[in-house]
Amino acid sequence: MTAFQQAAKELLSRRQAGTKAPRLEESIRPESIEDALAIQDEMAKIETVGGWKCLQPLAEDKIIAAPIFNVQRDSAVVELFEDKEVARVEPEISFVLAKDLPPKEGDYSEQEVIDAIGSAHMALELMQSRYADDAEQSYFESLADCMVNQGMYVGPEIDKATAVGVSTVQIKVTQGDDVRELDGKHPNDRAVDGLIWLVNYMSKRGVTLKKDAAIITGSFKGIVPMAFDVETTIAYEGLGEYKVTFKRPA
Repeated sequence: MTAFQQAAKELLSRRQAGTKAPRLEESIRPESIEDALAIQDEMAKIETVGGWKCLQPLAEDKIIAAPIFNVQRDSAVVELFEDKEVARVEPEISFVLAKDLPPKEGDYSEQEVIDAIGSAHMALELMQSRYADDAEQSYFESLADCMVNQGMYVGPEIDKATAVGVSTVQIKVTQGDDVRELDGKHPNDRAVDGLIWLVNYMSKRGVTLKKDAAIITGSFKGIVPMAFDVETTIAYEGLGEYKVTFKRPA
């Protein structure tokens, strides 16, 4: 078994149990972006990839790109492991592909990527680090473990043309008497920019982004802590709203 395979199995075992643990053993730690992505590739051979997370890079030496193995759709209940005693989520937009985007010569154009989007949705990235708070893991170890991702919730469909170009949105979160008004701003100029980057980055690596994959492209407000077991309304002004209840896995 290779070091990449060992690391992949270790990280997946933590993910299944919601375990926080120390750094990977030194012999299987990734030491570069390519090492981290190779570990992700091994994870994807074991678990089904239902989606991706990405961001158009803000720095060349620190990319954000990772498969997502736990995609929840169209449910009033969102299951996730607690982290710091709360449900930690990031409000995002998810783009669902209507067809495969396989590797090809040259880049996909912006219009080709947009045309491949079948639908856009309100979404939540579900967050939990598998590293202990004092682990002091490297960026490469975090990238190998899919950058704190434990899953994605895909909510109601929203207008695709609006979603592609959105950069700011007012977000309202209501949990009982707790009402929060959040000024949402995407890290990139447009929500779609990360998807265009991901498609071409993965194409160069020989990776196909598959039909029906749900792809989130960056949080509008970073991590937002939520209470468990309380009906929650999440609204994006002018786009839509939905109700969910956050539950710990049985």
